[in-house]
Amino acid sequence: MIEYSDAIEKYYVATKMKELDYEAYTVGIVCAQEFEISVVRYMLNNEHSRLPRKTGDSNLYILGELSGHNVVLASLPGSQGKSAAAAVAKDMARTFPSIELRLTVGIGQGVPSAKNDIRLGDVVVSMPDGQHGGLVQDDLAKNTDDGIVLKGFLWPPPEILRSAVVMMRSDHRILQSKISDYMSAMFEKSDDIRDSYQRPMDPDELFQSEYRHVSQQATCQLCDKKGLVPRQHRKPFPKIHYGLIASGDQVIRNASNAAEVDSRVLGDILCFEMEAAGIATESSCIAIRGISDYADSHKNDAWQYYAAAAAAGCAKELLSYVSLPQPSTTTESPPDNSLATESIFRGQGVQNAGSGNISVARDINIG
Repeated sequence: MIEYSDAIEKYYVATKMKELDYEAYTVGIVCAQEFEISVVRYMLNNEHSRLPRKTGDSNLYILGELSGHNVVLASLPGSQGKSAAAAVAKDMARTFPSIELRLTVGIGQGVPSAKNDIRLGDVVVSMPDGQHGGLVQDDLAKNTDDGIVLKGFLWPPPEILRSAVVMMRSDHRILQSKISDYMSAMFEKSDDIRDSYQRPMDPDELFQSEYRHVSQQATCQLCDKKGLVPRQHRKPFPKIHYGLIASGDQVIRNASNAAEVDSRVLGDILCFEMEAAGIATESSCIAIRGISDYADSHKNDAWQYYAAAAAAGCAKELLSYVSLPQPSTTTESPPDNSLATESIFRGQGVQNAGSGNISVARDINIG
């Protein structure tokens, strides 16, 4: 009987994968669940051989090339939430010291509105809106006599990724995104991949916020269709939305709860998820979320894999807009203290409070 590890090693040898050193990787991608990291893996242009695990790092990594960038993929160890994501990102940063760009890619709950026609299978990318940097930690709010006070700070996406988003949005005003093309190319790799990640046949139904799901039912077959929100027909291609993503430790199962969180924020929340804040408290990152269900009581698991594939395709397209880092040279340059200072103090008035959260010197009153 061949051990699984031996089979993997033979696979690496047979495919003649590249083996680079730890310093060669400049992009880190964190996913919460297996099917999320798997679909990013299937999107890789090339996969690289694994490197020995460093002492003290409990993560296991998938290495490869995505849109020309050397990327590191890691997933949470069977548990979701901000603290697990923060631990994974921290170990990744120690093992791969050259990582400059961080992405968290996976699924989330959409928050459609008259302004934002968000559908299942669409993608939301975290971007600054008003005083918020793109991510909002929705469980770090406090009720006071002066209203609701937001007590945390999360790093906005890196400037280079924000610039890449601007260019990608500009192109998408006249051209369709490449997400569907990337998914089609991925489906050619394996029938199993196609069967798992293709667009589901289940209907995309959005109910009025006050209409609750029929209890004890796994699907919405018994829900009253009179409670549906009328929406115009749209082509079955993922659409990318840009704005605020709320990150907390619980799945939203009530549309009124989503509205309550949204009312705390000076800006429109487009999506809810559970991991990104854990990364953004430690370092700058961008969150990319495929919409697998809506932030209401009508939870729908049928769209999870397709939504994850859409998010992975969006990440691949976004990285294609980022210029590749220049190769390092053997000539050592004197240290630039001004750049080091900028790196340390970017985000004036922000400090690490030691609890895994980033806090500002004063509370921000948004009530």
